[in-house]
Amino acid sequence: MATSPKDREHIAAPSDWQGWQRWVEDVDWSDWRSWLRRVASTDWAAGVPADIPWPRAPETSAVGLTVRAYEEDEPGDRVREQLAATWPAFHRWWREGANTRPTTGQARARLEEHMPELVPTWERLTTMIPGSCDAGAALALWNPPPFLTGCSQAAVVDGGPALIRNYDWDYRLFDGVVAKTAYTGRQVLGMLDCLWGLLDGVNDAGLAVSLTFGGRPEVGDGFGIPLVIRYVLEVCGTVEEAVQVLRRVPVHMSYNVTALDRSGRWATVYVAPDRPPRVTDRAVTTNHQGSVEWAPYATAIRSVERERRLEELLAHGAGVSGIIEACLRQPLYASRFHQGFGTLYTAEYRPADGIARYHWPQCSWEQSLNNIKPDSIQLQLGTP
Repeated sequence: MATSPKDREHIAAPSDWQGWQRWVEDVDWSDWRSWLRRVASTDWAAGVPADIPWPRAPETSAVGLTVRAYEEDEPGDRVREQLAATWPAFHRWWREGANTRPTTGQARARLEEHMPELVPTWERLTTMIPGSCDAGAALALWNPPPFLTGCSQAAVVDGGPALIRNYDWDYRLFDGVVAKTAYTGRQVLGMLDCLWGLLDGVNDAGLAVSLTFGGRPEVGDGFGIPLVIRYVLEVCGTVEEAVQVLRRVPVHMSYNVTALDRSGRWATVYVAPDRPPRVTDRAVTTNHQGSVEWAPYATAIRSVERERRLEELLAHGAGVSGIIEACLRQPLYASRFHQGFGTLYTAEYRPADGIARYHWPQCSWEQSLNNIKPDSIQLQLGTP
């Protein structure tokens, strides 16, 4: 990642939660370059990790959020509309982000090498963004700018199997679209991100997959994780097949990917750009890969605390309903919406039934592979 002389002026790492508040004050949450520059300029080695997490955000006005759903087997008018709505902002992020962007030819070569089944769809989508020489490279999501999220997830067998996850992110950067597609012939239902990638989802073979950030700042050559999640759901039907794909497809940052299939088998794979993937039988993952490697970040977003809470619930026999209820309360539920870190949804994926339920404190919304509802839901986040 290239840095300017100003970026290289090191500042002290935060030592308490007030310090973290000051640390993020000048971060432009609509531009992750600002976050990455601050990360790169902070002297983490000299700092003392904060032992007090961010406090609950002061009461402020509610945040309005709309989540939509659509169904379209082949790329057509619905995804064209989605691209038209998201491309301008995504394109700015793509062009102006840290690290170096590939050419379309370079991106295509990597897509053909690692995820060839997606190439026909990628070609069709590229034609839907006319007049931009960056469209093909951006849609391939090879070496995108760095980005960081929160998130918690758990594979739950009691009352399931179900894959349950909280998605913690800045609502201003959230697409808020659930899509059912069949781009490679297999039906896939999930939450869109990065134009046509997925944050999480379920397919008609009985496989559910979701991701969390792995809690490491390293950036390398690889794909943005949303397209990898899309690919796993397009070509895999079991946990074993998903693990094989995750072992071989390179990623540009560290992520934890949990896969759960209709038989109740699960695996969590720690993927990274600078070391081999590690396959685990962990049913729970938050924002570190087994052990904490970036202590200031993990402390700030309460990664260990959230992981322990989920593990305690499962150890005491909590089933699907109990885990969902806990995901809608602190410490699992993040409420700093105006500061760019809030739980935007809790997803419940049922791989045996092809069902996706999205939960918020005030309501739930169900979609399924057999009955997609092409409508929208209006939400007010941050309200009692």
